[in-house]
Amino acid sequence: MASLKEIRTRIASVKTTRQVTSAMKMVSAAKLKKAQDAILRIRPYADKLHEILGSLGASLENLEDSAYTQQREPEKVLLVLISSNRGLCGAFNSSIAKTAFELAWTRYARQMNKGTLEFLVIGKQGEKYLKSGKMPVAGQANDIFDSLNFETAATLAQTIMSDFVTGKYDRVELVYNQFKNAAMQVCTAEQFLPVQLSLDEDKPSTYNFIYEPSKEEIVETLIPKSLKVQFYKALLDSNAAEHGARMTAMHKATDNASELINELTLTFNKARQAAITNAILEVTNGAEALNG
Repeated sequence: MASLKEIRTRIASVKTTRQVTSAMKMVSAAKLKKAQDAILRIRPYADKLHEILGSLGASLENLEDSAYTQQREPEKVLLVLISSNRGLCGAFNSSIAKTAFELAWTRYARQMNKGTLEFLVIGKQGEKYLKSGKMPVAGQANDIFDSLNFETAATLAQTIMSDFVTGKYDRVELVYNQFKNAAMQVCTAEQFLPVQLSLDEDKPSTYNFIYEPSKEEIVETLIPKSLKVQFYKALLDSNAAEHGARMTAMHKATDNASELINELTLTFNKARQAAITNAILEVTNGAEALNG
């Protein structure tokens, strides 16, 4: 059994750890509120924009002629992995990295073997996982979370969109954690380019609009805007999911530290009681020896 001094030192160490995890939990909770508000505000806008595109696209015969909707054989593929810059958030980064690996070696196994699949990584933790797995990393944008706003997201999205239009990539997919609630994040892989609109041609239009300019021009203007909003939404989803995962992880770590402190305190009390009992026995035995 460990000495009383060793147990006392360990209790003090665990208490310090509990203070740190409790503070990190409160910081993550404050950041989560702001990140959650941001993603909840943009989701209705992004969904409505996609709905408008679908409504317009259903009545266009040459929608596939758009630069962003051209369906090509996916010989060159880019996977955009969105992770976090910091750890201590449970399985947030490892699970999304696992999803990216599975996607690369199942759906795009042919491209992986030919060397035509590349990763664009957002987040230092994701970059670490990719490099340890010897995945082809074409670039990184780890600083985007330092000042996450629509302008910085739109600039990166425009670069990706230009690479698709010029033929550098035939398909682009986003791999990220979708925020559900503070305790639940869903690993998501969704196609970014080419644009896929769910067109319901059999459903008649409820309204008869007059378009100015033409539908074609409106769609050509809305598609790039919709892509940038979609990309920004994925970043906000991942950001909120990260803070939720970290808050949950730190909450569990704090509870575990409290349980460990209770166990160590019980062990300390038992050891101290045993030491006192031994001391009494020694005094008693010594007294009996003197009397004898």
